[in-house]
Amino acid sequence: MTLIAVLAVAAIALLNLRGVRESGTAFAIPTYCFVGTVTLLIIWGMTKLALGDHLQAQSAHYHVKNVQDFTGFALVFLLLRAFSSGCTALTGVEAISNGVPAFRKPKSKNAATTLALLGGIAVTMFAGITALALVAHVHTAGQPSDLAGVPAGHPPPTVIAQVGQAVFGASSPLFYILQVFTALILVLAANTAFNGFPVLASILARDGYLPRQLRTRGDRLAYSNGILLLSGFAVVLIIAFNASPTRLIQLYIVGVFVSFVCSQTGMIRHWNRNLRTATDAKVRLRMIKSRTINTIGAGVTAVVLVIVVVSKFASGAWIAVAAMFVIWMTMRGIQRHYQNVALELTPSLDGPMTLPSSNVSIVLVSKLHLPTLRALAYARATKPARLEAITVDVDEGETLRLTEEWERSAMPLPLTVISSPYRDITQPVVAYVKRLRLESPRDIVTVYIPQYVLGHWWEQVLHNQTALRLKARLLNLRGVVVASVPYQLRSATGGYADKIDPLARTAAQAGPGAAAGAGGTAGTAGAGGTAGASRRPGGPSLRQRLTAGRDALQAAEVQAEMTEIIQVGGTPALPIADSRHGAVVDVAGTLRAVTLRPRGSSLTMEADLWDGTGSINLIWLGRRNIPGIQPGRRIVVHGRLATIKGEATMFNPSYELRPTGGERA
Repeated sequence: MTLIAVLAVAAIALLNLRGVRESGTAFAIPTYCFVGTVTLLIIWGMTKLALGDHLQAQSAHYHVKNVQDFTGFALVFLLLRAFSSGCTALTGVEAISNGVPAFRKPKSKNAATTLALLGGIAVTMFAGITALALVAHVHTAGQPSDLAGVPAGHPPPTVIAQVGQAVFGASSPLFYILQVFTALILVLAANTAFNGFPVLASILARDGYLPRQLRTRGDRLAYSNGILLLSGFAVVLIIAFNASPTRLIQLYIVGVFVSFVCSQTGMIRHWNRNLRTATDAKVRLRMIKSRTINTIGAGVTAVVLVIVVVSKFASGAWIAVAAMFVIWMTMRGIQRHYQNVALELTPSLDGPMTLPSSNVSIVLVSKLHLPTLRALAYARATKPARLEAITVDVDEGETLRLTEEWERSAMPLPLTVISSPYRDITQPVVAYVKRLRLESPRDIVTVYIPQYVLGHWWEQVLHNQTALRLKARLLNLRGVVVASVPYQLRSATGGYADKIDPLARTAAQAGPGAAAGAGGTAGTAGAGGTAGASRRPGGPSLRQRLTAGRDALQAAEVQAEMTEIIQVGGTPALPIADSRHGAVVDVAGTLRAVTLRPRGSSLTMEADLWDGTGSINLIWLGRRNIPGIQPGRRIVVHGRLATIKGEATMFNPSYELRPTGGERA
């Protein structure tokens, strides 16, 4: 049971991670089927009763043990406890208020309509099932031992299952359909939290009460980090409580009613604040009416919360109360941390900016291979005031071979060998860098670390992670800059890595100009490689969203949106890959980047337009700011296509802004 629950949570998290629209469709189908099946159950049962049929549940001959009569305060407490237990049927409606930002415009109106529909459907279904259960004499209890007549080892089915048997019959296909959709809806009920918590966590993270990683959306327009955090905690609770609904519901109901009380109290404060400034009589009357409703709601939910905490405290409600206190303290601590960091990072307005007197660079060397040659070339291209290579003597034979090879290669910079009595690499390097800082405290020390990049996770296991440990130690030193110089192996580049790296090829050549030239050549080649051939995919399906990579999926989404723009607007736009040099074209796409670049005495605005098949560099001469030209914007441009330094370019194009996905919603 626990494994099944964990797998269900993982499946729901995966669906939410792979797209908002597709996950909504996947979750809506079982929901509509469940509502339709329960509605059919109620109508069928009422029709049978109207025709004179008799409904009898499987547990009709059971009776509850130790029935007592309650009067006075005990009766009131019992009624309130029953009321609080019944209110659990309303849990889930808070997802509407938490998820208001996800609704289409007008957000508040659509959210209110959805909440009204949800309330109406929930009350109708709950009342109908309860009425049929009473008519069919359904008996149930929290513990099967509280019922007399129950066979040992055979607890009675759930209430809805007993009602389904009484109405449809135990062998009817409709009964099994009801059971299937009931099971699905119980699994998908967890999606309520996945809809509400990530949005709420994003708001709290924006205000500094939660880590900032929870603030932004992922590449599928979902709050990925919030979904992962929620699913992780859910799995921990499922395992800790052995997937027992009876034990877990105590945590759930307390949290829900605390949020109800807080939200209703917050609305009362909202109306009180607005009433101080409102002068229109009709507006004030509407506010007073809303405040009255919220006051009643706050009072009722507060009573329910007290009853729940008192009656279920020993059953596990105390865990929720303690967790709330711990979470509150944690959130306050996070806020204080962000405030202290912001205060420490704020530059002084009256203090001058201090520049380092010079840059002292060192390159870590273990072997004279291609990654080392690339790091040496890059370090020489930066033209530091002082440059040297260092190696740690952890193996006398390896060190001797390195020094001999260094002399044979006639490397134009010194090699310093650092002793390591305990054959440790990290500590001697850190101590050497500290000595350099003590010799000249005003200098900046730049440490270049060659790293070869592997393409598979299992390859990482076969190599030590000395560079990562060394980098972590050096980053804690003031006045020290750590630069990783990557060298991609064939496994990291899909097998297309050059046999000889042009940057490393010139590392042994004398003179810094050669190294700098090599670095420029490599940069140009890399830029050219980025503008490779691409294909024009269609709109992504749910299967593609679950299996496609990020780049391919983004290209497919952009192509689908551009096709929609062309169809709706009637613009005869061409894919960028099909546009020719010198032609006057209309192109639709999304702006990936916007840059303000100085050209002479004026600024020029540049933007990178991409449609999934290729990209065009848009240039507006003499413009500092163009309203609507911002990263992520959908746009249709018109102009003559030119080629500047191998890049497709369009100068001063006319353009038409298109709504983004969120604006269309």
